[in-house]
Amino acid sequence: MISVDGRTTSMEIKEFHNLEEILLQIMDGGELEGRVVTDVLVNNESFSEIYPHQAEDIEAEEITSVEVKSVPVVSMALDIATELDKVVVLMDRGARRVADLFRQAEDAEALEVYQDLMDVTRDFLNMIGVLRGESLAKGSGSFEASADEISNLFSEMMEVLENEDWILLADLLEYEFIPAMTRWKAVTAELQENFRGLREE
Repeated sequence: MISVDGRTTSMEIKEFHNLEEILLQIMDGGELEGRVVTDVLVNNESFSEIYPHQAEDIEAEEITSVEVKSVPVVSMALDIATELDKVVVLMDRGARRVADLFRQAEDAEALEVYQDLMDVTRDFLNMIGVLRGESLAKGSGSFEASADEISNLFSEMMEVLENEDWILLADLLEYEFIPAMTRWKAVTAELQENFRGLREE
């Protein structure tokens, strides 16, 4: 039996050579358009590839059932946009910790936490960019202003980092980075509103 989101399909497992062929057929069938796959169950057990094309190595005769579960892209995007508020809080805490460590002359630990903070910030900004592409907020003024502000601040912080002026870096984090990241809440709120609107359409 092959099912998608609880609906049994007309496909038969014996028509295929392996699991990869089954999954490709499901993807090409159009049933998952505008949706994101969240789970694949093979013989009622969760399946995810440990190495590329592992599904190709699972022969059809070993399979009794394939179930694919998915959610609408808009619902997942709304969930992610909502979670981004928590990331802003984490970045706030991280920046305060780095600033405190620099002021206490714990430079090595401060630099380690600072690197983690920058990685999280880049991931956050990339995710905002992806979500913005999926939403209707393309002409958002708050996004443009916040993106310009953080870009300029990154350049300034990089320069200060090169000069090893740790106290100035602590000041930039506390008095400019934290307020700048807090302003991203307006962007995430806008994204959430747009995705709620799209979900209700």
